[in-house]
Amino acid sequence: MSYIILWKLINFEYKLIDLMKRNNTLYTALFVITLGVISLFTLLLLSPSGFTDEERAIINAPSPQVRANEYDGKLMRVWKIDNLADSLLLRKTAEPLTEEMLDTEEFQKLVERMLITVNDSLDQGVGIAAPQVGISRQMLMVQRFDKPGEPFETYINPEILSRSDSMVTGMEGCLSVPDIYGAVERSSSIEIRYRTPEFKDTTEIVNGFTAVIFQHEVDHLNGILFIDRMRKEE
Repeated sequence: MSYIILWKLINFEYKLIDLMKRNNTLYTALFVITLGVISLFTLLLLSPSGFTDEERAIINAPSPQVRANEYDGKLMRVWKIDNLADSLLLRKTAEPLTEEMLDTEEFQKLVERMLITVNDSLDQGVGIAAPQVGISRQMLMVQRFDKPGEPFETYINPEILSRSDSMVTGMEGCLSVPDIYGAVERSSSIEIRYRTPEFKDTTEIVNGFTAVIFQHEVDHLNGILFIDRMRKEE
């Protein structure tokens, strides 16, 4: 649609050029204004608003692991803190996703591959954030134990608005932190705001274990790992 509008503006510009041959001041002014609009519109079209080339390469990269099932070739490499380059990315604050990015083939493929990765039978999790697969974007998946069927759902640009004073302590681990487990204290209830994969603005209250998963995954988007919150042994 954007390119169609640009094409029509350029055609209108050509018509103005013909009219300017009559030395009409009004047509000259319209020509200058339209030229400015075309320049601005072109700049907006060419501005990077989607995934970067590096992100596309990661999303489309071959699977590092072989599985003799329907998921073969779709697993993504999980980035881990015992690798320096991985650790630097995991400690970054992730960038938000735009509405335009959700309407791309890359986004759909990322959703599919992240879901397969978090459900890998050899290293299964209950949640995963995009930075854990090398994509530093504000996107995560959480298994909704508070819903029928306990489905995994995708959340875009999530933000925890409030946390309950009531706390719970539980053992946590992480796909990105191999072989380490520890007790972490978190709020038992949260109010969270996010965009759905259709970019619908949504706010809800989440309780119990699912609230804990959300807090763990949102931490990933802010460069925080569960080991930063582990209770120190007395």
